[in-house]
Amino acid sequence: MITALDHVQLSAPPGSEDALRAFYAGVLGLTELPKPPALAARGGCWFGSGPVQLHLGVEADFRPARKAHPGLRVTAIDAFATRLTDHGVSVTWDDNLPGHRRFYADDPVGNRLEFLEPVTGSPQRPR
Repeated sequence: MITALDHVQLSAPPGSEDALRAFYAGVLGLTELPKPPALAARGGCWFGSGPVQLHLGVEADFRPARKAHPGLRVTAIDAFATRLTDHGVSVTWDDNLPGHRRFYADDPVGNRLEFLEPVTGSPQRPR
């Protein structure tokens, strides 16, 4: 039986690890997680915050994910959006999900990311 989502993996082009670290750790505030040595040799990097993990794997014929994306739940979404824009990241607000405030942004290699926060007092989506 499936009990939890362990991680989400996104692709990245070879040599992009420094830009990924600057964005995911520096801008988003995630912690870089050590990769096992056998996997570290492949490149890429892993990040986490509490139970949330994002893995960025190197792909030689990389194409950014433009539709597929992780949905990252945040607190204080307005302040979080300001944090991104202060770092030069463009955010696109979307009010089409009832009970939530959300926006989209791209990571430095063009992968789409969704950031969302439930609206207090609104019914939650079934999990």
